[in-house]
Amino acid sequence: MKNFTKMCAVSALSLAIGASAAFAENIKIAFIDPLSGPFASTGTNGLHQFEFAADHMVNEQGGVLGGTEFEIVAFDNKISPKESLIQLQVAIDQGIRYIAQGNSSGVANALTEAIDKHNRRNPDSRVLFLNYAAVDPALTNDKCNFWHFRFDANADIKMDALTDVMAADEALKKVYIIGQDYSFGKAVAAAAVSNLSTKRSDVEIVGNELHPIGKVKDFTPYSRKIIASGADAVITGNWGADMVGLGKSLIESGYNGPIYTYYAAGSGITAALGESAKGRIRLIAQGDINPIGSDEARAAYNAFEAKHPDGNIDQSRIFNVIGMLAQAIEGAGTADDVVAVAKQLEGMEYDSMWGGKLFMRPQDHQIIQNMNVGVHTDENIEFDYDNSGFGVLTESTVEMASMDSPTTCEMKRP
Repeated sequence: MKNFTKMCAVSALSLAIGASAAFAENIKIAFIDPLSGPFASTGTNGLHQFEFAADHMVNEQGGVLGGTEFEIVAFDNKISPKESLIQLQVAIDQGIRYIAQGNSSGVANALTEAIDKHNRRNPDSRVLFLNYAAVDPALTNDKCNFWHFRFDANADIKMDALTDVMAADEALKKVYIIGQDYSFGKAVAAAAVSNLSTKRSDVEIVGNELHPIGKVKDFTPYSRKIIASGADAVITGNWGADMVGLGKSLIESGYNGPIYTYYAAGSGITAALGESAKGRIRLIAQGDINPIGSDEARAAYNAFEAKHPDGNIDQSRIFNVIGMLAQAIEGAGTADDVVAVAKQLEGMEYDSMWGGKLFMRPQDHQIIQNMNVGVHTDENIEFDYDNSGFGVLTESTVEMASMDSPTTCEMKRP
């Protein structure tokens, strides 16, 4: 009887260990972004897209490496660089080797420096940084490192494409630049000034200012200054609640010109702007939604909306992150050796279901892809945002934007 009891205990322990090992075999990706505070809706929708992409593109297809699944582990950084570093350490302590983040280049700058330092000091627990939306050009220039990969076009690439469209508007004479006061907002402003001076030296920049990020409750004073300046167009890199606040204030204050943006769609922004922004808001982005890039993308979009009726795929690049990571892990034959995975990502060409080919430029780990300029409208829209009836319709495309753009990156490889 004692032996039987002992055997049962051993069997139960073996089952528990086996179940734990099976769970531990999942390839975990830490999602470090705001899940509370003024930018919670942006972070939460991004999290849902990562979770769905992992299931739809990897887990439901049999996983990678013969059946291993992806698991997204969420960490709320409250949009704080300091909090992000705490959550990064928690993730590393949990054995997570892949870090995804995108909201705030200030956070991304803190993370990439910390990850570079950690990997130099801890070669047995190295991690990769999958940057899906933080677009400060410095991250793939002077601050580049081997462990950081950017899956979004940087602010300079986006502004280059956006100002191509603006430069073609002969009626454009005066431009006002406004953005959030941190590294990304400053990068957008600098790129706008540089590109406009080169492409349209006759255009006058009548305003160039920054405001505190996530703290302005009433944008009316800014809107009044913009209108008083006589600006024909506005350029802003604002996102989240700051994009809603600025956009609504401009329109409600009587501004009638085009507003050129980076992040003015989805996560409640489209619904908040609605009819008033029709034909007014223009957006630089990657991925074809209207018209959709492929039948595969259409199926993914419909499946996501069935699971998240109140959400949208407004960051299709998240699916590219998951797809390219899966391809890199398969190519490396391992998920544990992140150096081998990184070497697979370098120079990778990837056919995105959202349209076009992607190229991970090896010299700086900057993704190169098609860039689209679209307009906020309810006409010819197959997929709207925020259940609003409004979406973004592509008007023009720059193929493989800035493929040969210079970089100051001096990559040091392990």
